Amino acid sequence: MKYNYLIVGAGLFGAVFATEMAKIGRTSLVIDRRDHIGGNAHMKPTRGIHVHVYGAHIFHTSNDRVWEYVNQFARFNHYVNAPVAVYRDELYNLPFNMNTFHELWGVRTPREAKEKIDAQIAAEQISEPKNLEEVALSLVGRDVYEKLIKGYTQKQWGRACDELPGFIIKRLPLRFVNNNNYFNDKYQGIPIGGYTKMVEQMLDVEGVDVRLNTDFKDVGDVEYDKLIYTGPIDEYYGYCYGPLAYRSVRFETEELEVDNYQGNAVVNYTEGFDFDKPESEQTGKPYTRVIEHKHFEVENSSLLAENTTIISREYSQEWKPGIEPYYPINDEQNAALYQKYKDRAKEDRAKVRFGGRLGKYRYYDMDKVIEAALEAVEKER
Repeated sequence: MKYNYLIVGAGLFGAVFATEMAKIGRTSLVIDRRDHIGGNAHMKPTRGIHVHVYGAHIFHTSNDRVWEYVNQFARFNHYVNAPVAVYRDELYNLPFNMNTFHELWGVRTPREAKEKIDAQIAAEQISEPKNLEEVALSLVGRDVYEKLIKGYTQKQWGRACDELPGFIIKRLPLRFVNNNNYFNDKYQGIPIGGYTKMVEQMLDVEGVDVRLNTDFKDVGDVEYDKLIYTGPIDEYYGYCYGPLAYRSVRFETEELEVDNYQGNAVVNYTEGFDFDKPESEQTGKPYTRVIEHKHFEVENSSLLAENTTIISREYSQEWKPGIEPYYPINDEQNAALYQKYKDRAKEDRAKVRFGGRLGKYRYYDMDKVIEAALEAVEKER
């Protein structure tokens, strides 16, 4: 069979593109090198709990079109992301809001909190911040930076904050209200039954075939008119200009015989960790956060009565070929390198289109992936 499209990657971008093309009679073969669909949003049912295999994915958007689109394929629960941060024996609400400031300084009014932050910013006397540490100090002052940003960021990027470029932090929102909702978007939630089930609904349409455990280089003699590629753009071109850099994440998932391990879906560990010292000399944790998966399923209160829970500890790590790339390192060097691949892709536009976070070398929230896929569909019609 000859297909109109060969789509490399069975994540959100590929699934949206395939199902929308099917609506106008165009056929697609969707392949993925992994053994599941859904990309990094894949969720695996385990002991009645839907485990976020590649880290927590919370859908949030203010785009009405995108929200209406995903609701064709799934019902969403009413989960609200309200993470907490652990610094030594202290517990803080995220994002930074009046609950956080009260815990830090005992203040009760927005005016008191603003005065405290403004005084700390002024004390730093930073007029032209030169690195991430100075950017953060000039935005939120010393206390918020030291307790809630510094250690977490160093673990996340594997470098000291004064060695990181300032552009990594474009802004640090301070909320002078008692609101622990991490996102400001109009819509928020998680598909009941998981993202994998939602993507199954997308791909369950005439004219779309799916092959898993299939790498692009091993696709064989499949005939197609155009390629939609959501894998790494540098890999597609054989790293001809050199490999693009990423940070990656390693997950340590554990099943525990308790009904409730940490009382919240997401707990960040914001104290630093010196990887050159033995763990016995540490006060912080080597992981950036712990996810307790059952707390994402707010519609299933019976899970809390079960004497089983599943947690995942997240460890940031350097990326190397063979492990999953997560976060593009968009510094000047990698931006220039990506531009070379982007220019090459423009020359090849008649035969291949790139999409998704790896094809575009940028971090996407899920709603932005879907929005980009719908835009790509419009250009193909």
